Amino acid sequence: MRTAASGSLTDVPGLKVGCAADEEARTGVTVILPDRPARAACDVRGGGPGTRETDALALSTLVDRIDALTLAGGSVYGLAAADQVAAALGAKGRGFGLSKAEGVPVSPIVPAAILYDLANGGDKAWGTDPPYRRLAAQALADIGTIVPEGRAGAGFGALAGAHPGGQGTASARSANGHVVGALAAVNSFGSPYLPGTNAFWAAPYEVEAEFGGRAWPELPIAEGFPPDTKAAAVRQATTLVVLATDAPLSAPDLKRLAIMAQDGLARALRPAHGPTDGDVIFALSTAEKGEGANLALLTELGSLAGDVVARAIARGVYHAEMS
Repeated sequence: MRTAASGSLTDVPGLKVGCAADEEARTGVTVILPDRPARAACDVRGGGPGTRETDALALSTLVDRIDALTLAGGSVYGLAAADQVAAALGAKGRGFGLSKAEGVPVSPIVPAAILYDLANGGDKAWGTDPPYRRLAAQALADIGTIVPEGRAGAGFGALAGAHPGGQGTASARSANGHVVGALAAVNSFGSPYLPGTNAFWAAPYEVEAEFGGRAWPELPIAEGFPPDTKAAAVRQATTLVVLATDAPLSAPDLKRLAIMAQDGLARALRPAHGPTDGDVIFALSTAEKGEGANLALLTELGSLAGDVVARAIARGVYHAEMS
């Protein structure tokens, strides 16, 4: 696989990421900020999603570009992170407006998704003041091209099956030079490991030992329900992914890319897309024009997307495990 510069979502030109976490509450926020409004689509496969403005990204709707994305812990409380990002961008005049009238603010388009980390042992006694707006403001202040992995951002308080979860990122380059990058916040019901081992399901897609170089052992792959997910059975669980490319894709193309990228969850986690998961993938293009890709290019980008998502998931878990 041809890797991009740093193996990060921000290898895609025109993207920045900011992260913040609350150590006591064991939760966090990740903000993805394109330099200019980016064309976007969304695909939801989990049975228990928590989202904001994903309906606005449907192919039949008015809006096809976003100003930012937020991922957060905190279940429904975490959706407030997008409020802070929208307020900050709106104050700068960045957002969607049907008309330019004095005194009428624009409306920043900030879709969001959340994961459930309320039962991870952190102090959630926040009363009427959850920390997510504050954390979003901190994440915006931290915006840059470095993406922390492991216990960071929206993945700070996450679990993956019965194991530490976290935030991971990866990227690759297509044959004609387009970059595909992914960022994943892994709080999954499914396990990232082969049963009874520390080898990752995503090992066949690993690049340069980026998550430990642990090859699959020579043993039969266990069938049925992975035993190390049983501790997670009473939790709500989610894997959130932001996928991006610099290829000039249309909104329907991005929807197809998000659908194909969902295969990365199945490559890295077992099981995936269950009734308690809130699995969501956002796909966006930073290209100024979105004339659409030919079928061969879109198929290649979708195949890369699945691999990159699998790698981002394993990297997030690996770095959390090593911290």
